[in-house]
Amino acid sequence: MTAVDRYAGELGTPIQGVTLYSFTRAFHGREYDLEGLIRKVAADGYGPGLEVIGFSSFRGFPVIEDSFAGWFRDLVEEVGLVTTSLAVNADIGIHRDRLLTQDELIDYMTLQIQAAAKLGFPIARVQISITPDSMEALAPIAEQHGVTLALEVHADQYASHPRILALRDRFAQVRSPFLGFTMDWGATVSGFAPSLIEAYRRRGASEELLAQVTGLWDEFYQQGPPVDQADHGQRFGRFIALAAQNGRPDLGIDFGINGTGLFGSARVADWLEIMPWIRHVHGKFFGIDENGEEPSVPVRDLIRLLVENGYSGAISSEYEGWHWNHWQSPFEIIAGEQALQRSAAADAGSRMITDAGEARSLLQTHLAQPVRG
Repeated sequence: MTAVDRYAGELGTPIQGVTLYSFTRAFHGREYDLEGLIRKVAADGYGPGLEVIGFSSFRGFPVIEDSFAGWFRDLVEEVGLVTTSLAVNADIGIHRDRLLTQDELIDYMTLQIQAAAKLGFPIARVQISITPDSMEALAPIAEQHGVTLALEVHADQYASHPRILALRDRFAQVRSPFLGFTMDWGATVSGFAPSLIEAYRRRGASEELLAQVTGLWDEFYQQGPPVDQADHGQRFGRFIALAAQNGRPDLGIDFGINGTGLFGSARVADWLEIMPWIRHVHGKFFGIDENGEEPSVPVRDLIRLLVENGYSGAISSEYEGWHWNHWQSPFEIIAGEQALQRSAAADAGSRMITDAGEARSLLQTHLAQPVRG
């Protein structure tokens, strides 16, 4: 059965939401604390979906005191939001002298799964570094706590990357409804972000150099995503060399990181490879232009793909432009991107869910669906 068979005739109704990661600059600048930010998300209509990054938002994470968990859940309920995904970490290099063993990694992840359950998150977003063996070992623990593990497919990898296909195939063997993927739109970008080009311009990069940088990315885009890590490394090196040839070696690594690690060059249809396992979505984007469109992420095509394949889970707007864009309000930019999502869903014959009660019910149904084997 294909994804299309599974959802034949059934349009999806994605749930609007946001990750607090989008407001990192305001949070780190102490413009808002956690409570203030959650209240603003609710009051300004960025929800109802709410995603949080565990380590950056909760002091002492993954240890969560009962009193704090109660306070957090009461706050979310009071303001009318719906917890969607808690971003957890799968870092195996947390010790200076060695990597975690498999058993230690399972223990480390178990603590975070327990924290997600305690805080009321039905999904834990898992990092791309975790292996099929580890995901299989975590499946019964996830099931025990009622938390779906959604591994993030993030640039520079993509849905048809061998590593992702290996995970997909293992998920199919395990047949646990608690294993899936988080679709990150950064894997299917269509151009270098204009706001990042402006940031480089403000750092003194010449127009000639910037034209060459975007030209190089466009060349890679035409070639498609890197076939393996060696190909990825060669592309990274091309950006470094380009900066050096233009007398700006200080920008080389930055060009390489962004050009190969942030703007993924896979095509939108590539997501069909893992569509039945997509449990959560990061609506990654970098800015909104004067026409209300995202100039470097094909938001309309991505929403149409999700709607036409029956996706009714959450989409967390994930604004990544805050890294370099300090001259525009992230709140206004995110509001613009969510308006674009709603417009795209309507164009696809559906709608985005903005009511908390409806979102809560739909999310529960979405996560309870069996996954095809």
